[in-house]
Amino acid sequence: MSDFRKQALDYHAYPTPGKISIELTKSAETSKDLALAYSPGVAEPVRAIAENPDDVYRYTAKGNMVAVISNGTAILGLGNLGPMASKPVMEGKALLFKRFAGLDAIDIEVTHRTTQDFINTVANIADSFGGVNLEDIKAPECFEIEEALVERCDVPIFHDDQHGTAIVTAAGLLNALEIQGKELRKAQIVCLGAGAAAIACMELLIKCGAQREHIYMLDSKGVIHTRREDLNPYKSLFANNTDKRTLEDVITEADVFVGVSGPDLLSPDALKLMAAKPIIFACSNPDPEIKPELAHEVRDDLIMATGRSDYPNQVNNVLCFPFIFRGALDVRARAINDEMKLAAVEAIRQLAKEPVPEGVLKAAGVDKLEFGVDYIIPKPLDPRLKTRVAKAVAEAAVATGAARIELPKNYMAE
Repeated sequence: MSDFRKQALDYHAYPTPGKISIELTKSAETSKDLALAYSPGVAEPVRAIAENPDDVYRYTAKGNMVAVISNGTAILGLGNLGPMASKPVMEGKALLFKRFAGLDAIDIEVTHRTTQDFINTVANIADSFGGVNLEDIKAPECFEIEEALVERCDVPIFHDDQHGTAIVTAAGLLNALEIQGKELRKAQIVCLGAGAAAIACMELLIKCGAQREHIYMLDSKGVIHTRREDLNPYKSLFANNTDKRTLEDVITEADVFVGVSGPDLLSPDALKLMAAKPIIFACSNPDPEIKPELAHEVRDDLIMATGRSDYPNQVNNVLCFPFIFRGALDVRARAINDEMKLAAVEAIRQLAKEPVPEGVLKAAGVDKLEFGVDYIIPKPLDPRLKTRVAKAVAEAAVATGAARIELPKNYMAE
């Protein structure tokens, strides 16, 4: 057993199995405490909520609670290993919610026979929570599941594998284009991968200004084009009317490469074919589509991002999902809409342009960070992310009518 594997297993096993627990927020030391906490005192908030359902936010933990729900069909890069195998990941997500946004979260792993079973299970319990974070659900079922739950549920439903990845990718890519002197609406984009993250990334980039006809998406069978008859409805949205069939065909003179596929799939020779000042987001984890060292050997004019913390420009969902839920729950949002996602993109993007506090430099183990080729998105441990992203999302929720309440006075004041 490797040292790291043992460390990881020991971390999860000791001193208490797992990574989360439930703590009490009220005293429960005396008979009077128990009388207030349960019978007969608990009857009073029950009556209040029955009379005014919004009082559930006043008298229970609903407003600060997120459900992290999976069926284990697409666990990290490990695939379909089932609901119980996904539990450490879902507990990890709950840990991140608490650590970065102060949100309580509980993991729920669902065993089901059909997609509709899963949808019904989540829809039937969603109101117990302030919001639902879907996680590690394979495509294309994840699209159907999220669409159905958004329609049926009155709390925010957010599939982080799709939208969290898309938001951070869009923020970093917009900054990279700015540094390289390019415009998104003119950029030729190659997307290697056609799963949940890839499709969500490209759809959000289109909302940011990218042109659909300038995007070439590839799956395991090559370029997605209009003459293919094996495409699901989600891939069909990116079917180009083109004779190009290979990665080398479409990457020639491309401005942007986004990889959400697998290791070492972008060759040095293919990278050489890209336009001047290319942008490479090689986000396969743990091994990127091309290693940064190799990419920099081939091109000295590129901007490179990966999903790894040991290289500059890490594309990491933790930059957004805790704070998106923080903002959404603080105004009791009914949904997380496109305007809220775009507000998060802009908040993350702009933060990267500001001077970096000493504490963030120390946490990142570097002496200097300055907006540029090696710093296009903030570091995950930047405490300003919470205030900036949560506030932007909350304001967008209020502005678009997704919020049940107005922003609290002095909300997220720095």
